[in-house]
Amino acid sequence: MAKFSWRKATLVAAVVPMLALSACSSTGGKPADSGNAAGGGQAASTARIKVALITHAAAGDTFWDIVRKGAEEASAKDNVELLYTSDPEAGRQAQLIQQAIDQKVDGIAVTLAKPEALKDALKKATDAGIPVVSLNAGESVSTQLGAFTHFGSNEQLAGQAVGARLAAEGYKHPVCVIQEQGHVGLEARCAGVKAKVPGAEILYVDGKDMTAVQSTATAKLQATKDADVIIGLGAPITLTLLKSVTDAGSSAKVASFDLNADLAQKIVDGAVLFTVDQQPWLQGYMSIDALWQNKRGGFKLGGGQSVLTGPSIVDKSNAADVLKFAQQGIR
Repeated sequence: MAKFSWRKATLVAAVVPMLALSACSSTGGKPADSGNAAGGGQAASTARIKVALITHAAAGDTFWDIVRKGAEEASAKDNVELLYTSDPEAGRQAQLIQQAIDQKVDGIAVTLAKPEALKDALKKATDAGIPVVSLNAGESVSTQLGAFTHFGSNEQLAGQAVGARLAAEGYKHPVCVIQEQGHVGLEARCAGVKAKVPGAEILYVDGKDMTAVQSTATAKLQATKDADVIIGLGAPITLTLLKSVTDAGSSAKVASFDLNADLAQKIVDGAVLFTVDQQPWLQGYMSIDALWQNKRGGFKLGGGQSVLTGPSIVDKSNAADVLKFAQQGIR
């Protein structure tokens, strides 16, 4: 296989000093943490504000714990009361936006996995004078829905980065596994892979049921003998796909998007080729901090453009270094 050399700089935004409370999630992720998430330090001297972080997190998805940890740390430094809620169903996520409006929050940070379902609620927010930033998903429609900036990875480019790497290493028939049909970011990732490796296939699975994910992927690998790599679009999904490869007796390799400590260890061990990290801690931190900065001085990060937190490749060459941060729950 051809040797691949990865060279890409990730845009990093500066952050500023600042304390507060975190709130609770009605679904998924870790239990509510009502203490000082930063573990001490001096709060900003600005008046306390209230910010809602509303995501499409599904119950038990560890990715969102990392996003939330970043948001909690920014809140603690910025003297922000953080109201965290989540729901994977787009209609209910829209209801959570309305709930935040009714609570008269000073800012809303929101993920846009299914933007069409959220546009009316977000218009109500901006009509009410509530500043909005988006994160993680929906960068292509963020400004249209009233957000003054977006924090995340360009998912199309991230997918193309994976496809380019796989093509350079000689892979011809990837299977790209989407755990939530219709999620704009996930669809863009696989489209990006296919743009660089035309033989790529998409496999839809039910990401809320890991047993079903495992069995569906196993059946696909058994039926597709020439599949040479299978790609998970989230760390829990990828870890499950490793079991599918074993169950199917397949020779397919495994690649991934996103990261947690277990996945980082699998890369160190050589069981997973690489992952594309979008650095979710930064997404949570910078979203809250940007809303505080907007309240503090009318500042708007990004100049009307998305602030990129990825793609950042984690492979055998750097996984050991990343692992120590993943074990802290911030990568």
